[in-house]
Amino acid sequence: MNNTIGKLKRVSLREVWQHEAKDFTTWLENNIDVLNEVVDITINSAEREQAAGAFNVDLVAEDVNGNVVVVENQLEKSNHDHLGKIITYLTSVGAKAAIWIVADARPEHVNAINWLNESSSADFYLIKLEAIKIEDSPTAPLFTLIVGPSEEGRVIGETKKGLAERYGIRLRFWTGLLDLSREKTKLHSNISPNKYNWIGTSAGKRGLGYNYGVRKHDTNVELYIDRGENSEQENFEIFDELFKSKNEIEDTFGESLEWQRLENRRACRIAKNVNLGGWKDESKWSEVYAAMLDNMMRFEKSFRGHIRSLKI
Repeated sequence: MNNTIGKLKRVSLREVWQHEAKDFTTWLENNIDVLNEVVDITINSAEREQAAGAFNVDLVAEDVNGNVVVVENQLEKSNHDHLGKIITYLTSVGAKAAIWIVADARPEHVNAINWLNESSSADFYLIKLEAIKIEDSPTAPLFTLIVGPSEEGRVIGETKKGLAERYGIRLRFWTGLLDLSREKTKLHSNISPNKYNWIGTSAGKRGLGYNYGVRKHDTNVELYIDRGENSEQENFEIFDELFKSKNEIEDTFGESLEWQRLENRRACRIAKNVNLGGWKDESKWSEVYAAMLDNMMRFEKSFRGHIRSLKI
């Protein structure tokens, strides 16, 4: 029994295929099935140098369902020029998938292909090509999939799209509220809208803030008490001092409030919910704004003197 194990050698790609278009692309056209071993689609019917506007695609092929697949070859380290080309080719010929074959993939291009798989309806594959041989054997191609589409990537992409939509809507929500607020009070006049679910300003004492909050279908105004790291006991003391005046504060406000000492958390809060709609109820925003602003102005008036009297 012969237990001799040969030594694997890597060969320069340019020794095997001196010219990218004439040599490698021609070879791949005639051996397109080698890609089927590394991608999750079956490719056939490859043709070279198909026109895509003013450009020529290295290879245009089809999958078993007749969907167009474009292949861009680069026998060197990946670069921005070829990334741009493969996106241009894909959109120009209406392809459902794009395969980019490179000698070496830069990290930024790996990230770019991942992003494209998450963000677009097409599938993108980034493949590393090497030429290898064992001892004096004929040279063979070695294709390694670096990045490809996945169900996990699609889910991540949909999640990102949802977050982007939510952020954009909330930015518009806060912009409208602050525009109205500046006509009525100076309380939040020095803050800018953001994409998050709350905005706030100082209540006049360190660690105390008058905040607006918004969820999908409701909003709130609150006094948030948090003096920073390791401040739990101090926060509780401030809350307890204000709680002593609960009846007076609520009488001034005109309604009951939610007094949340939040025993298992660092901060404390005193809040009033406004159940007229949230960031998903755009048709109700005018009504919601008016209610939020009315509640905040009464809220600040109710706490103003009591906060000023705190010995902190």
